Amino acid sequence: MILTRYQEQLEVLELKRTTAGPVSEPAVLRPQGGGAAVIDMENMDDTSGSSFEDVGELHQRMREEQEVAEEAAAADADGADDFLGVKGLKGQLGRQVADEVWQAGKRQASRAFNLYANIDILRPYFDVEPAQVRCRLLESMIPVRMITFPQKVAGELYGPLMLVFTLVAILLHGMKTSGTVIVEGTLMGTAIGTCFGYWLGVSCFIFFLAYLVNAQITLLQMLSLLGYGLFGHCVVLLVTYNIHFHFLFYGLWLLLGGLSTLRMVAVLLSRTVGQTPRLLLCGSLALLHMSFLLYLHFSYHRILEGQHRVRARTGSGLGQVQH
Repeated sequence: MILTRYQEQLEVLELKRTTAGPVSEPAVLRPQGGGAAVIDMENMDDTSGSSFEDVGELHQRMREEQEVAEEAAAADADGADDFLGVKGLKGQLGRQVADEVWQAGKRQASRAFNLYANIDILRPYFDVEPAQVRCRLLESMIPVRMITFPQKVAGELYGPLMLVFTLVAILLHGMKTSGTVIVEGTLMGTAIGTCFGYWLGVSCFIFFLAYLVNAQITLLQMLSLLGYGLFGHCVVLLVTYNIHFHFLFYGLWLLLGGLSTLRMVAVLLSRTVGQTPRLLLCGSLALLHMSFLLYLHFSYHRILEGQHRVRARTGSGLGQVQH
């Protein structure tokens, strides 16, 4: 804008100079009578010095306008810095960077909330046919023979989760038949905490050991393997909670519990390299799995046996009194 104004003023000065006519000599001496000299001022150009004065004023004006513009720009930059609170960012660039940072953080936060709120992420882990679940239940009782290559493990949680809930129901049945008097909520909480605690806790522990010994198994596969391994526990407890014979329990414990344990041990053996890692990993799993079945049986069966003895003694005492 300043350069355009300067060009316009130069054009005006040039127009004045051309309209004033040819420039005459600055001073003409004409001798008069008596030897005196008179200077003729009529031919002097009135605009001979005005152009230089106009150019000087123009430069001075341009300099002042430039200083005013620089001061205004500096004031705007200082105001933007004060608004943003950032010293290294200037003007519009600073606002754009701040907006981009805010939008990026907002998108990440919304993505994190949507990840936990979206139930579709769990669909692949429960997308299984009932026929496949039935086949996997039967396969959980059949140990594999080939351990030279890694055995396939189902990566789904529908079957294991249903088995855990089934085990919860069987435990509640055992508590009620044993005559345990507990508040219903506490009874349910105890059964759920016991079953889910074992399933999740032992799965994470065995996965941690597998990570230490460099076994080729994931946490999802470990959850599925141990969950299907509870099928034998469900069958044994369902029978022994209704038929109270010790030899029957021990026979089913060795048969069904041992078969499900051998199935899991064989899968881990096929995915682990080395004798010591195999012994550590498989021995820990077998000990925990078989001990858990013993705990579930005797923790409530003793109460039932005590009640039967009390009833037997009471009945015999009443019979003696009647006689």
